[in-house]
Amino acid sequence: MLQHYPYRHIDRTRLHAIRQLDPATEFAQVSGQVISFEVVGQKSGRRLVAQLRDNTGQLELTWFQGLNWVQKMLHVGRPCLVYGRISFFNGRPQMVHPELEWIDPNQPVIRNFLEPIYSTTEKLKAKGLGGKAIGKLTRQLFAQIREKDLPENLPASILQQQELITRWSAFQQIHFPTDASHFEAAVHRIKFEELFLAQLRMNLLRIQRHQHSKGVVFDRVGDAFNTFYNQHLPFELTGAQKRVIKEIRTDLGSGRQMNRLLQGDVGSGKTMVAVLIMLLAIDNGYQSCLMAPTEILSRQHYDTIQPLLEKVGVRVGLLTGSTKAAARKKILAELLSGELSILIGTHALIEEAVQFQRLGLAIIDEQHRFGVAQRAQLQKKAAIPPHVLVMTATPIPRTLAMTAYGDLDYSVIDEMPPGRKPVKTVHRYENRRIQVMEFVRCEIDKGRQVYIIFPLIEESAKLDYENLMKGYEQVKSWLPEPRYWISMVHGKQPADVKETNMRRFVEGDTQIMVSTTVIEVGVNVPNASVMVIESSEKFGLSQLHQLRGRVGRGAEQSYCILMTGSALGADARERLAIMTATNNGFEIAEKDLALRGPGDIEGTRQSGALNLKLASLIQDRDLLLLAQSAAQQLAEQDSELTAPENQSLRQYLQQRVGPIRWSRIA
Repeated sequence: MLQHYPYRHIDRTRLHAIRQLDPATEFAQVSGQVISFEVVGQKSGRRLVAQLRDNTGQLELTWFQGLNWVQKMLHVGRPCLVYGRISFFNGRPQMVHPELEWIDPNQPVIRNFLEPIYSTTEKLKAKGLGGKAIGKLTRQLFAQIREKDLPENLPASILQQQELITRWSAFQQIHFPTDASHFEAAVHRIKFEELFLAQLRMNLLRIQRHQHSKGVVFDRVGDAFNTFYNQHLPFELTGAQKRVIKEIRTDLGSGRQMNRLLQGDVGSGKTMVAVLIMLLAIDNGYQSCLMAPTEILSRQHYDTIQPLLEKVGVRVGLLTGSTKAAARKKILAELLSGELSILIGTHALIEEAVQFQRLGLAIIDEQHRFGVAQRAQLQKKAAIPPHVLVMTATPIPRTLAMTAYGDLDYSVIDEMPPGRKPVKTVHRYENRRIQVMEFVRCEIDKGRQVYIIFPLIEESAKLDYENLMKGYEQVKSWLPEPRYWISMVHGKQPADVKETNMRRFVEGDTQIMVSTTVIEVGVNVPNASVMVIESSEKFGLSQLHQLRGRVGRGAEQSYCILMTGSALGADARERLAIMTATNNGFEIAEKDLALRGPGDIEGTRQSGALNLKLASLIQDRDLLLLAQSAAQQLAEQDSELTAPENQSLRQYLQQRVGPIRWSRIA
């Protein structure tokens, strides 16, 4: 109940005279007498209107609901106190559904406190637990508890360093503040505590994992790595790629298991980093696997990596659900004998039958598509858990990454390979459809390929499908067969049909891909130069950016065309303006976080580490950085929380989350 914080406070410290009320007055407290009341209007327009008078003027009070109950409650001539929102009608002040309290004329009227207003629900109200009732209960609660019932959980050094009030004072002042400055100090203290505890748990997890997890040591850089790097590297690595490889090599040589998140925008060269790390594993006598969420993405990785590594004599295998029995048997035998150094595949890799001779490195692409249990299956494939590198092209805002992924080591490739032309993004209204389709036709006639994407309306699969089919027919009328061939992909198709249609587009048999967002992750067609996104106002920023990343993968200039109707809300306009202004995924992710809010971060992370009731990762960014720095410092100084001044903190964490079983952290 203490953590059911009020969402605002009513200033009951001021009394307004009716004459002082003007259109700028938002809420007011007035003392006076009811001089008359009556029910007026018919049916839905029925309302109860009362007149309240003080020494300076008259105020109209209006009720639209509970008329019988209010009528019984009202008494003409009896002094009362009313509080509510002020509005003006025909130049006269009025208050709709005011709070009303009868007062003793012999007692002073002023109320010297800020009254808390609590959120409630219809169900709670039906049980008599409206906002006021919750306030009364909270006041009763404070009458029954003492400071010892809310012991301090932060070390004295942090309270002093951050100039924080005590925990007991913070809870008192956030509910029943003496004044605005005390309330602000309470909010600051509680927000800091929430962010600090979340950060501390993340830091302790990471430090404990580093201390307790054993990992195989990759200390050799041998022939496989050197030959490939010096003779067969297809392009010069960017500074960001070199920095990330250095960070990963430090992990691999440390003697503890690596658990690193590698984030890089679409096309930033994460795959090349993965290839070089797998070569390091080979040089140290270990096998690697690369797991991708879909068959088409696994095949793409195989088609990219196998020709590169063939040059240095490294055997690469591909295992998916559709691998034929004979080929599968051969792969499993070669994996067990050690002839196969690298295995690429879907979640088929985690099946019981797949046994490695010596697995040392597991790379997981687009990790948010895999559950924790699936990732844990990979850990069991070796006596000493393999090093784990999880890669994602989904831009995660830095603020969110350092909070939600604080227990993983974190690397970012924030630089694009030279020679990549940024995708030109434009917004076009429906009335420019003819010019857009003419442009699409010109690009196809130059030998390029085109995506046309329709939104996925999850609430209505039927409507979704109808829109797609209608769109498909329109595209066919603009770009008729047999001159132009179209692949269509959507969620209702059987997996094999979807796979065939996608493969035809990937192999260049069709020039146009009409699809819902199933192609968002992983389809790599360097020849595709145009992405048309229909009803683009229905997509989130990150999703639009992911879709745009499907083009711009070849040497040619690529284009992203955001189509919308003419009626657009302010949010949609802002999203489209951001998309046309920048290609930077991290910038877009930050804006997306600011527009949408962090959502359910725990869902993203499958972890209960973030339990923020008051703090916000967006509005309280500066406070988050302070909390992160303080938590990091404390965790490094005392990772077991054994110092005398950290005992209250240790006790609090154990009560809240129970003893942390470090051995189960992967």
